[in-house]
Amino acid sequence: MRTMQDWLDSYSSDHQNPTNRLFHWLCVPPIVWSVIALLWAIPVPTAFLRPGAWAVAVMVLAFYWYWKHSRRLAVALLIVFALLGLLTNFLYYQLGGASLCYLAIGVFVVAWIGQFIGHKFEGRRPSFLTDLSYLLIGPAWLMAKLLHRLGFKQTT
Repeated sequence: MRTMQDWLDSYSSDHQNPTNRLFHWLCVPPIVWSVIALLWAIPVPTAFLRPGAWAVAVMVLAFYWYWKHSRRLAVALLIVFALLGLLTNFLYYQLGGASLCYLAIGVFVVAWIGQFIGHKFEGRRPSFLTDLSYLLIGPAWLMAKLLHRLGFKQTT
């Protein structure tokens, strides 16, 4: 099984260009939010669940995957998930499910266009085209960089 450091090192090797890295800082967080928002907008049986139940379920699964690979990154990303969940819940009740969905689709499309523009500068295809697991590594890679800047040296 690959370690989180193996994943991060591999991801870093595909993201050497400073412009591509900037695009990732600008685009990955909105992509994560838009996925959460799209899942939040999926209707649930209100007798049993609250709006956002699908998003919370996916965040729990992602957290579990991160936890298996790096507890420090998992906890940090859980905090981000919680904040994004609170933001999305607020927007859901302000805008309604349909408007939230349209907003999330717009953000998703624009942010992915940004990702592909960044990879044009890199001259390499996005990592997830070789392994879908890299869709989880992008947020972890940014979090690892943020934690390092804050003085945390290890990813495990």
